[in-house]
Amino acid sequence: MIVVAGESLIDLVIDRDGDSSETAGGSPLNVAVGLGRLDIRVTLISQTGHDERGGLVVQHVTASDVEIVIAPTGSGRTSVATARLGADGGASYVFDLEWDLPREELPVCHALHVGSLGTLLEPGRASVLDLVEQACSREVFVSYDANLREAFIDDPHTTRRDVLALAQRCTLVKLSDEDAEVLGEDPDEFARTLTAGERTRLVLLTRGAGGATAFTSTDEVSVQPRSVEVVDTVGAGDAFMAATLAQLDDLGAFAHHPTHGLPLELDDLSRLLRGAMEVAAVTCERRGANPPRRSELPPGWPA
Repeated sequence: MIVVAGESLIDLVIDRDGDSSETAGGSPLNVAVGLGRLDIRVTLISQTGHDERGGLVVQHVTASDVEIVIAPTGSGRTSVATARLGADGGASYVFDLEWDLPREELPVCHALHVGSLGTLLEPGRASVLDLVEQACSREVFVSYDANLREAFIDDPHTTRRDVLALAQRCTLVKLSDEDAEVLGEDPDEFARTLTAGERTRLVLLTRGAGGATAFTSTDEVSVQPRSVEVVDTVGAGDAFMAATLAQLDDLGAFAHHPTHGLPLELDDLSRLLRGAMEVAAVTCERRGANPPRRSELPPGWPA
């Protein structure tokens, strides 16, 4: 089983015509939903309000075969992210977020995934970091997707320090070129820096339409995506992350100790990137964070 820990919220999406819609979202929630739809057993540890929107979050998660451990917000309200879509389908965000997750006991699992605002915002950040330490003490595979939001970064130098400190505790680290640029870093050089982490075996750098690169301490491999008719990019990075973890689970990587089957051979890394980009591409071809089920992917995925 994979445990995902982090924020859940409502995505209020306003399209180019000014029409709006509300769906459950938040990067960790999206990753958990993506894993559930790819037939991976997954539990989400998160937080919502005791309101109608909180009910929508729980309904969305459980409908994708995800178990959920939910803590109430102090205010009783569910957090909201307002996403405005641009002409190219990209989204800009404004957040009304509450994150004070209490300490949780890490369930028995093969892997833990954390990332985004849940690893950045206090006081809930401390509980997420505690889950990471519980996983490390058990030699459990840990993955981390930085997924930084500039609106929540007061001091890029402090955020960079925090990202590096968490990344070195994780087996797999994912970031986008935009994440690196928010920190004032060259994306490729920063990815290479992350490979030196104490436990880190693999770093994945996504570049949107420019594809993705996998970095190990000794190798690098890049893959270009197929042509995509973009509806919007909401949840695409989360779909990539979920597909990566699902493929590693299929390979039995989480059962190995201490390197968890990583790093992979170059051909395997290329296949891993192609499989993740295909799931992200399908998500981009749909409205909102709506990753595909395994049955909706091309036959033989991720070959």
